Amino acid sequence: FEMGSTESKEEQPIHHVAIGGFLLARTEITQGQWRAVMGSNPSHFGQCGDDCPVESVSWDDAQEYAKRLSQKTGKTYRLPSEAEWEYAARAGSRGQWSFGDNESQLGQYAWFDANNANKTQPVAQKKPNVVGLYDMHGNVAEWVQDVYHENYQGAPSDGSAWMSGGDQA
Repeated sequence: FEMGSTESKEEQPIHHVAIGGFLLARTEITQGQWRAVMGSNPSHFGQCGDDCPVESVSWDDAQEYAKRLSQKTGKTYRLPSEAEWEYAARAGSRGQWSFGDNESQLGQYAWFDANNANKTQPVAQKKPNVVGLYDMHGNVAEWVQDVYHENYQGAPSDGSAWMSGGDQA
């Protein structure tokens, strides 16, 4: 797929990335899921209880969650690479969002400043993208495996996480 966008310098240059197979959760990790694995809940917003997405977690916290979930289940879990996340979020669309470029449809797919009442909302309340993933636009920010880079200059083209030359979050 073609990764990147002309919308911001951080998402340039647009470049071709070959993505292998991977699985991604259908929603953000909920506060209930986090508590079941980690034993506590660091979130600030809790009005929707266990169905709220977990927030107020660092990249290191997310890494520890994946490690403990792997130990608990005997399966390997990790954060997606930025390329995997963008591929999943775009869901085959070449538009600004997974549903295209029609901003008037954004409220059907995403929680954002205009409709979130300044708090997180329960997961999976908006329409999923065409591959069945919820909340890929809006609600809470999501961590990826990659270290931070100012743009995509030199980014891997194989879908792997970009782990060198940047700043870890």
